[in-house]
Amino acid sequence: MNTKQTTTQIDYRLARERMVANQLVRRGIKDKRVLEAMRSLPRDRFVEEALIGEAYNDHPLPIGFRQTISQPYMVALMTESLCLQGFERVLEIGTGSGYQTALLAKLAESVYTIERIPALLDKARVLLSSLGFTNIAYKAYDGTLGWPDRAPFEAVIVTAAGPSIPAPLLDQLADGGRLVMPVGSRDGQELVKIVRKGDEYIRHRMGGCRFVNLVGLHGWKE
Repeated sequence: MNTKQTTTQIDYRLARERMVANQLVRRGIKDKRVLEAMRSLPRDRFVEEALIGEAYNDHPLPIGFRQTISQPYMVALMTESLCLQGFERVLEIGTGSGYQTALLAKLAESVYTIERIPALLDKARVLLSSLGFTNIAYKAYDGTLGWPDRAPFEAVIVTAAGPSIPAPLLDQLADGGRLVMPVGSRDGQELVKIVRKGDEYIRHRMGGCRFVNLVGLHGWKE
């Protein structure tokens, strides 16, 4: 037995327990499936090696290409707002590190994830495959256009901020489906949840936030 490796694994497990208790439960995250998924998912595998010691801290971390892995609380809040039960087809815009992707894959039937930076997508695909995920489809593409030939989706999550919600993503949302996305200026945004009821889109405001820019035809330009 590799004692050093075993000790490290125990340390990370304890760090996840503290993250869930102090950053999530104390701040109002209640969905037991989300809490358990984040308790079991090794966030340390999704950050740069030099930043592993900060993997479970309460702030975002850079992952290269001017992108970030969101703080644990924001990941939990956005995931909880999707109200996943396990049967859903989820569209994720912005694969990034793959951490949010993995969490969704634990909670839904299938995940369709789009990333505009091929190098990030390839790295996430390799990691997620090594962790045993088989219910994820990947695409290097403009996420603001969605994935029309796989629609409709019961849930859509956008992990970058745009000036408005892209119309194609609303069109691809199933009746009764939920969409969550940060919307606003380049300097600050508000997290918004949309629930589709037929041709009506009910908007819920979830508070201020700060995300990287959503780049694409229906987002920001470079």
